[in-house]
Amino acid sequence: MNHLEASLYQLASLFLTPVLVLILAALAYAFFALGAFLLEAWQRTRPGYQSPLQHYHARTGANSDQLELWVMKRLEWLRITARSAPMLGLVATMIPMGPALLALTRSDASSVGENLVVAFSSVILALIAASISFFVMTIRRRWLLQTLIAIEAANKKQVN
Repeated sequence: MNHLEASLYQLASLFLTPVLVLILAALAYAFFALGAFLLEAWQRTRPGYQSPLQHYHARTGANSDQLELWVMKRLEWLRITARSAPMLGLVATMIPMGPALLALTRSDASSVGENLVVAFSSVILALIAASISFFVMTIRRRWLLQTLIAIEAANKKQVN
């Protein structure tokens, strides 16, 4: 490898640990969000349930635009996680592939295996985090939009 190629590889290698940490953080957040989602789903079956959006509206008297902004803020981290986790998984897959391919040319099977374990484990965890986040975000968005429509309908009845 020439100097430029070696420098590029070393620079890319610096990102492996931070990317792996971000994948673990995304996975932890996804499971936290899943737990909160399951709790909210259970609470929604109880009589007299009021959503967080209804509480926010009652507390602030926010108009429709402000409520839509609140919904977007509420879903923001789920959306970021669902969209960025696969990219982080790809990065964490590609960085160890270089050393794995070099080890393959040297017939160093143990080094190939070690690098591939990191590569595939990271992409699997990242995809799990993205899938959970996307699932929670999709259903929670529907719930929030249903609540927003109900609030807007109630506001129109009060005006008439």
